[in-house]
Amino acid sequence: MDAAQRTIVFVKVAFGDLFLADLRRYRDERLAQAGMSGLYPLWMRDTDELIRTFIGLGFKAILACVDTQAIDASFAGREIDPALLDDLPHSADPCGKNGEYHSFVYAGPIFRQAIACKTGERVMRTPRFNFCDIVPG
Repeated sequence: MDAAQRTIVFVKVAFGDLFLADLRRYRDERLAQAGMSGLYPLWMRDTDELIRTFIGLGFKAILACVDTQAIDASFAGREIDPALLDDLPHSADPCGKNGEYHSFVYAGPIFRQAIACKTGERVMRTPRFNFCDIVPG
């Protein structure tokens, strides 16, 4: 096979990880075994700046689950917007990177169209975590 017939493929996988070095190391080790590598465009970014950029670019997200030991259960189902940032306790990371919340992104500049959804039932499914169902809408 000559050089013109060979195809070399470099595969990279992007992650939204910010701080967890052990998780990054784990991902990189597993990717290397498959001949791939990781990209971490958000690594060590300031989370207050990051979430404000996210909002400013027009992304839309709903808090789908909150850790009630970190933030109040009433945050489940709220939109990530400036009002939410104002209401978060100072101990909470604005991006939820300490496990304060998990979110569902349903619209933004990289979406061809927004995912039609709405908030549904809010339920304490465990003694610690309050969930908000995200349903078609």
